[in-house]
Amino acid sequence: MPKPATDPTVALRLGVDRSSPVPLYFQLSQQLEAAIEKGRLSPGSRLGNEVELAARLGLSRPTVRQAIQSLVDKGLLVRRRGVGTQVVHSQVRRPLALSSLYDDLEAAGQRPTTLVLHNTVEPAAPAVAAALGVPEGAEVHRIDRLRSAHGEPMAYLRNHLPLGLLPLDSAELEATGLYRVMRAAGISLHSARQSVGARAAGAAEGKLLGEDTGAPLLTMERRTFDGTGRAVEFGSHLYRASRYAFDFQLLVRT
Repeated sequence: MPKPATDPTVALRLGVDRSSPVPLYFQLSQQLEAAIEKGRLSPGSRLGNEVELAARLGLSRPTVRQAIQSLVDKGLLVRRRGVGTQVVHSQVRRPLALSSLYDDLEAAGQRPTTLVLHNTVEPAAPAVAAALGVPEGAEVHRIDRLRSAHGEPMAYLRNHLPLGLLPLDSAELEATGLYRVMRAAGISLHSARQSVGARAAGAAEGKLLGEDTGAPLLTMERRTFDGTGRAVEFGSHLYRASRYAFDFQLLVRT
């Protein structure tokens, strides 16, 4: 197996605390995961030999192997025959805030790209009509997009907006995020109601997202309101659970 000319983990100054109750493999995996998330181990980076890493840290090879396997299981690393252990990407951790996926990916250094799959006008289904506060069957604008990072699919985004709210040009939607387009059009995004869930991927969804049929997907539905309380957008999104997580901050009520 070829070794990288320079092991990028050398510059990380990895170390473990043997007096800590936290397992040694977990300490190492957390340091490597943090380095991936912060971009210090960039996608495509190849880790050095496990034996050498173990010797450098004074750890057993099984401990190092367990640490690396935990990141392989998370989808952050991949083992390839003839190549070695390679960084795939970092998992996107998205705060539950009124922000767009495009902005969150860009802030995480993920280089987002977008493919518009549908950009059309259609009659509002009951759930869409209720979310936007329009009569059932009224015309609404629908856009479906596939959002990727580092060329890898991350999310399938479906959004409905009231008809005539703003022009929705496919080229512009592929160049930037929907919320940026809305703000540029003078629409104030004031608040939102959001629910997060999970379900299994269908065949078509799995094909689009690069997941097997039945793979777990995160779901998110969001109704966004402007400063007057008018519903200006209803989003129904699917995220790859292996690539994406939502972060919550929980406060104690007093």
